Amino acid sequence: MSPDYQKLTQALNYLARICGAGVLNRMKAIKLAYLADRYHLRKFGRPLAADSYYGMKLGPVGTLAKDLVDGDKEFLEDEARQYATTFLGTDGEYNYRSMREVERDVFSASDLEALDFTIEHFGRFTQWQLVDLTHVFPEWKKHETEASKPGNRVPLDYFDFFGDPDPADPAVREFFPAGDPFAQCRNECAREAFEEWWNETKLLS
Repeated sequence: MSPDYQKLTQALNYLARICGAGVLNRMKAIKLAYLADRYHLRKFGRPLAADSYYGMKLGPVGTLAKDLVDGDKEFLEDEARQYATTFLGTDGEYNYRSMREVERDVFSASDLEALDFTIEHFGRFTQWQLVDLTHVFPEWKKHETEASKPGNRVPLDYFDFFGDPDPADPAVREFFPAGDPFAQCRNECAREAFEEWWNETKLLS
């Protein structure tokens, strides 16, 4: 499964323009991109850009999203680096900047729905609030002991994204006093659709 670097670049570009007036904290962007993926997977049966996720001390991290907003983008393939640097630049030590208008033609209507959902429900949080917030979801919680150790990273399973956080968790009540917003995007057919997509992707890779 290869992540879609063009779509993810434009998603990060979109987030910077809408959430940060063109400049956005890198960690915040990584978390928002993950939350958009989570929405799209649960509702439509496929991830938005098929990034690879790891559980780390600061929560789930998409490796491609991290590389795209990194200042020198040294871990990207040449084609992805050239594309990303056209749209995403650096802005100080912790932020990145949108360099060009978003190329919306890379998005489907459902992609934009996922991004707008994420901005509406999570765009107001700081990067550190998003770190705490993303710790409540079962895909990270499952690996909490190992993922919490400094320097560790544990692969996350997309199938775990279909789970719901524990409503008794105090952090869930703190961040979602009106209820988990992901409950509204639950689609009973999405998991089956994802399994079919996942198996087809593995056959083609």
